[in-house]
Amino acid sequence: MTKEYNIGVIPGDGTGPEVVAEAIKVLEVISLKGGPKFRFTSYGLGGERYLKTGELLSDSILSELKEMDSICLGAIGHPDVRPGILEREILLRLRFELDLYINLRPVALFPGVYTPLKDKGPEDIDFVVVRENTEGLYAGGGGFLKRGSPDEVAIQESITTRKGVERCIRFAFEYCLNRNKDKHLTLCGKINVLTYEFDLWNRVFQEVLEEYPDVTTDYQHVDAICMWMVKNPEMFDVIVTNNMFGDIITDLGAIIQGGLGIAAGGNINPHGTAMFEPIGGSAPKYAGLNKINPIAAISAAQMMLDYLGEKEAARVLLNAIKKVVKDDLKSLEAGKMGYGTKEVGDLVVGYL
Repeated sequence: MTKEYNIGVIPGDGTGPEVVAEAIKVLEVISLKGGPKFRFTSYGLGGERYLKTGELLSDSILSELKEMDSICLGAIGHPDVRPGILEREILLRLRFELDLYINLRPVALFPGVYTPLKDKGPEDIDFVVVRENTEGLYAGGGGFLKRGSPDEVAIQESITTRKGVERCIRFAFEYCLNRNKDKHLTLCGKINVLTYEFDLWNRVFQEVLEEYPDVTTDYQHVDAICMWMVKNPEMFDVIVTNNMFGDIITDLGAIIQGGLGIAAGGNINPHGTAMFEPIGGSAPKYAGLNKINPIAAISAAQMMLDYLGEKEAARVLLNAIKKVVKDDLKSLEAGKMGYGTKEVGDLVVGYL
């Protein structure tokens, strides 16, 4: 029996509505071809709404999103809104309130896609970063002392709990086992400097490791991982790390897999809902021009299908994406693809 899913849609700002429209178009065609059915509910969250009404994320909308099977996000970010407001009150609040404690970022180079890494191909760049998504510096408090004076002090606190660390590490071990590639998990940290935080991460990592004899492991400092991702990305299968380091190394991962135009990620509660998004920002300078690359948003939809358990639909869509980037697009950069945003979506639909 064909399943039907309730999907919350947050198009957001800038080019967000354009790329989300292509992702939804692809999902609707998958439904027409006999795949799962979707009921989409759109929410006008973002900079435009905030500037007009002062509203960010209401409790009523939050309650509705909690009941969704999944959420498709375009982009949040507006040039007329001070940095931090939309990110903190919409994106971070969604992560915390929905307890989306896993950020999942596949880093895979598709055939035909350019990477700036010399002599590296799809067989070399194929790993996943599991990032803790609700703690660390992003959840910490802080403040100023003597602000604006020569003696000013700024304090930013990082919050790390054993519960938060353990559930992230357990997810990473399970994901590594089920991914069934090299079955190798790397802990990324900075234990020589962030002594207390990564002492906790390392102790929990070693304890959980005992339950997974089929998974091999190693530890790398975050600065070393940045080096090895450039020099020998083939050494990685799954990487697990904290919120801040995950944020940084996944942007590096996006570049070596071809750029933000193809990079997608998921914010996941394994026991609840999830939110999938293209990694790139709202790119307001391209808004309304039909130039932005929608592949990352379509790839986010592909991740959503996989999360929902629709493995065959996810497989078919992934193959369609690979065909488009290999055979049709001149570039993954906005305005250089050889096609417009809508036309790229049509190309994916054609291969379905």
